[in-house]
Amino acid sequence: MAVDAVRAAWEAADPETKVRLTLALAEPDGPVCCELPPARPGRPEKPALVPPATVPRRGLGSIEGRAALLHAIAHIEFNAINLALDAVLRFGAQMPAQFSVDWLSVARDEARHFMLLRERLEASGVHYGDLPAHDGLWEAAEKTADDVLARMALVPRVLEARGLDVTPGMIRRLEGVGASEDVACLRVILAEEVRHVAIGTFWFEHLCAQRGLPRVETFHRLLDQLMPGRKDAGPFNHAARGEAGFLREEYQPAG
Repeated sequence: MAVDAVRAAWEAADPETKVRLTLALAEPDGPVCCELPPARPGRPEKPALVPPATVPRRGLGSIEGRAALLHAIAHIEFNAINLALDAVLRFGAQMPAQFSVDWLSVARDEARHFMLLRERLEASGVHYGDLPAHDGLWEAAEKTADDVLARMALVPRVLEARGLDVTPGMIRRLEGVGASEDVACLRVILAEEVRHVAIGTFWFEHLCAQRGLPRVETFHRLLDQLMPGRKDAGPFNHAARGEAGFLREEYQPAG
């Protein structure tokens, strides 16, 4: 598979085009030739990007409130497509071939997740881009652009892992208001995101072993260096985190 195909998907700004090109990516027969992409991936003019604290939050008892939640998750999934493609373009040549296979499979999953969420949004009369969103995921990509170890530690194993913790609560709240179709969508995403975090764990552990670094201490050091003050509180989805390869001492506060 040519690196040009991955880069074309990464650069596509139109969501439908990005999804189509991503889903068409075949498994590579070797590492994807490393080709550093531009500073930012392709993205549409909307949604407007605002600080996280200013993204509107509404109760889930209304169609508008549920649409706001789904829009926020759809934005995460759209960014996750770019993050997975960026990992292949940026780090593929320095890693075993399986690394590119893994992250292209993640990109395809994230593309499907985005389309599932967009369909649910449009059923409520809202389009992706109608509401503002924040840029937290891509800021983490920028912080880890120079080191694949840092990328594997902090994007799948901090930001995406937090989704494993909070999604069950979203599902319960949506069940409480009878939003069964939204619940079904989130259940699919939650089940598949466990595998994505597990892929991050596998490659983080691989790199720690390759560099002779202690896994737990390295994880906390990178977190302190690149995300100072970031200490997620529970409740934690211990079952999902365990399935994704976490050790309790990597995320459970001491004492």
